[in-house]
Amino acid sequence: MKVIIAIVLIIALTIGIVWAIDKFVPKKIKPFINLILWALIFVLGYMTFNSVYDEIKFNQLKVERYKVVIDRLIDVRDSQLAYKDVNGEFAGDFDKLIKFVENGKVPITQRRDTLVLDEERTKLFGGVETMKTITLIDTLSFYSVKDSIFKGSDRYKTMMNVGVGKEGAKFTLKAGKLDEFPVFEVSVDKAVVLNDQEPYLIEKENQVVSVDGVNGPTLKVGSMEEVFTKGNWPKSYTNKE
Repeated sequence: MKVIIAIVLIIALTIGIVWAIDKFVPKKIKPFINLILWALIFVLGYMTFNSVYDEIKFNQLKVERYKVVIDRLIDVRDSQLAYKDVNGEFAGDFDKLIKFVENGKVPITQRRDTLVLDEERTKLFGGVETMKTITLIDTLSFYSVKDSIFKGSDRYKTMMNVGVGKEGAKFTLKAGKLDEFPVFEVSVDKAVVLNDQEPYLIEKENQVVSVDGVNGPTLKVGSMEEVFTKGNWPKSYTNKE
């Protein structure tokens, strides 16, 4: 934006100079000076147009690439949640997570309350039967992680790959515990996703703070600093959630 403002000011100044020349410079010299100045106005106008158009193209490409990355992050998140249901923790590396998706089965359970004899209170009341309510969890069946999340697709085998931007780029995966609660985080720098774009546009994108944008310098899901399993993007970037 600062560059655009500067160019517009220069154009305005140049037009002012053209007007001053028309008023005060001898007629013999005017055509040459005017030609140079109008050429300068054209060049600066072209630069202004390109600056605006480059940002438009960047934003379109950014949205397209972010959608690809976010779809993959959602796949990883859903796989991690299934892994936790079975193992009580999140996977710390992609090999372990992919193997789980390939072979893992998650139980379908049902909770029910039932009355049983409370032996301690029965003794306390001299043999008078006293009942208590307990909750039982019944396993009804199991479902395949691969079929449930990926529905016949084998894209889980490459879920570690970012898929766009820098060739061969992979997500960073972390997992652990926070106050005894399992946590995980999967992320990639925006600079990796947009690696072939102008550095000043990437730097500007890294500083985004907006309800309609992806805030901060990374695209990520989960967190190692809080118990959180959502992503840092707005809903407009995906139809999967």
